Amino acid sequence: MSSTAAETPHARGVDMKFEIVVIPVSDVDRAKAFYASLGWRLDADFPSDDGYFRVIQFTPPGSGCSVIFGKNVTAAAPGSAQGLYLIVSDIEAARSELINRGVKISEVFHSAGVYAGPDEPYLFGRTRVSGPDPEHGSYRSFASFSDPDGNGWLFQEITQRLPGRVDPSVTTFSSSSDLAAAMRRAAAAHGEHEKRMGGKHDENWPDWYAEYITRDQAGQELPL
Repeated sequence: MSSTAAETPHARGVDMKFEIVVIPVSDVDRAKAFYASLGWRLDADFPSDDGYFRVIQFTPPGSGCSVIFGKNVTAAAPGSAQGLYLIVSDIEAARSELINRGVKISEVFHSAGVYAGPDEPYLFGRTRVSGPDPEHGSYRSFASFSDPDGNGWLFQEITQRLPGRVDPSVTTFSSSSDLAAAMRRAAAAHGEHEKRMGGKHDENWPDWYAEYITRDQAGQELPL
């Protein structure tokens, strides 16, 4: 995305809420059991009266988008859905949760940034490098897993949004863990802020925290 696209204001149009991704599966009940094992919320399991179709919907924790799959829901080949991103604020915690649920997931990795051929090692042919991004940069650390049909999912760790990705007039958090992570980042930054003040206690720390968290969420320049 160009800087122009991120910075050019646009008049607000009609809300268009992206809410559904269709996942092609071969065994509906097996897929249902798998997505339930992830701890996702089961929203619906609707079979038609004549048995021609069946629609199942799950929603990941804190997500505004859901997935659906079932019988005669899509003509796509089972396992053909790839590059499905799940955004997390703490990738190690997210990975540990799936492991504790008995789900097979890759180690945390980052990209070498070079093309290496097939899509399998990393999305779009980039080479996986073991471990999180050395600088712990936002958007740069991943872990992958697949459902029983091979539909591919990626955890991506995002701790600070790039400019233009979030409406700066609205600060929201999808879960208490996301808010807690933002508060921990603010606490660490505020500690450095107090050091610059000569080690004095900042009585206005709540205002400083609020400003930091709001800017952090919107991808704006952070306070010093």
